Amino acid sequence: MNRLTDLTVTEAMHALNAGECSSLELTRAILERIDALEPSVLAFLTRTPELALQQAQTADEKRKELKRNGSAIPRLLGLPIAVKDVLTVEGIRCTCGSKILENFVPVHTATCVHKLQEAGVVILGKTNTDEFAMGSSTENSAYFTTRNPWDLERVPGGSSGGSAAAVAARFTPAALGTDTGGSVRQPASFCGVTGIKPTYGRVSRYGLIAYGSSLDSAGVLTRTVEDAALIFEVMAGYDPRDATTMDVPVPQIQLDSRTDLRGLRIGVPKEYFIKGIQPEVEQTVRAAIARFAEMGAEIKEVCLPHTEYALPVYYLIAPAEASANLARYDGIRFGLRVPTESNIEMFKKSRGAGFGSEVKRRIMLGTYALSAGYYDAYYGQAQKVRTLIKQDFEKVFESVDMIAAPIAPTTAFKRGVHTEDPLAMYLEDVFTLPANLAGVPGLAFCCGFDSQNMPVGMQLMGPHFKEDALFKAGHAYQQVTDWHRKSPTL
Repeated sequence: MNRLTDLTVTEAMHALNAGECSSLELTRAILERIDALEPSVLAFLTRTPELALQQAQTADEKRKELKRNGSAIPRLLGLPIAVKDVLTVEGIRCTCGSKILENFVPVHTATCVHKLQEAGVVILGKTNTDEFAMGSSTENSAYFTTRNPWDLERVPGGSSGGSAAAVAARFTPAALGTDTGGSVRQPASFCGVTGIKPTYGRVSRYGLIAYGSSLDSAGVLTRTVEDAALIFEVMAGYDPRDATTMDVPVPQIQLDSRTDLRGLRIGVPKEYFIKGIQPEVEQTVRAAIARFAEMGAEIKEVCLPHTEYALPVYYLIAPAEASANLARYDGIRFGLRVPTESNIEMFKKSRGAGFGSEVKRRIMLGTYALSAGYYDAYYGQAQKVRTLIKQDFEKVFESVDMIAAPIAPTTAFKRGVHTEDPLAMYLEDVFTLPANLAGVPGLAFCCGFDSQNMPVGMQLMGPHFKEDALFKAGHAYQQVTDWHRKSPTL
């Protein structure tokens, strides 16, 4: 059997159910690795080792009792996971990577986390994130920047950089993330792991502290497509506490070792191979697409003509929604309060001290776009173009089953490269934003490495609620390649 910390979700559950190890042994091994290497990686904002060991022991006792009674064992009983620090877990500090929520301890648990807890998971802690999920590198965290396990001088991506780094560093078999404009898929690409951004409305947003309410999706990062499908299947589904969830059955995803993809039609959008893309990224992704063709898939060039507008549209809609969502952090109802003689001064000083520069930038941009005289010209127009982007996808999916494309124009960049140039940082999301604007699912996985031994990721995007098709295609690819099996040396 592999070293315990090297086990994937599927391997870990097999070992636990077969009695090859206990949850307590698995959790201890992971905690020991975190203790040794976390100072180099900085993946966690809050660690909960005592809780994890207690939950692992309880899981072992429950497994023994259920076996004695001949009862069914919960699907993820005893599996250690990490949770991005924008998803609430009752009794565990939730900062959103911001000083304004530094001491916030929620009294409720996000639905997607609760479903996993019902399936038996063990909570290792909360992972680092760009403040309120606003960023592409975790450099906007108010606490520290997470390091990429493949090269500690580089960023892990963002905003789910802590979760991606934790999976890549073998600190956890799986970690929850959120994706508003690529924040699961881009870190998955930078860290060489697998990530799923579900269809908008497939996974409940209850307990996900909002950035852009019409864009946010809770997802998961793992090492394999098989693992991502297993976690997704548990956490997805209708939630009466979230009006945006759809009452659509979650399919039982059956993955096997078959690699014959005959009959599968994959579209390749020319708009995703643009001037400025790192040549090794384009070469690696095209090689992966050619591998799909070798497996029998039909490859077809397609056109998504409004892709070039996704970046400006996103940076009007998302900040506008952030401006409304973050208005609640006013020094009275939530978070940091700086006492002053007047309420107006308290609002200004509490927000001034609590919010970081990127959050302030997006609040100001969003407030401007929503202001009288500019709403129709900016926000209203952006929503109209968003509809055109969505229609582009719908038209393409009439002729293909899914779309294959790069995730980011470059591999992971070094810390500080884009710190003084917000626009350059925003451009890192140019290939991921359209899926959020259209609400379609996206699966990210490693398809190779560049000359600096940094991972290159590709994404498969499908029609609404067709995650199972993406999982089957991605799993087939991982059956004939071994990129997902490579791990960084720490």
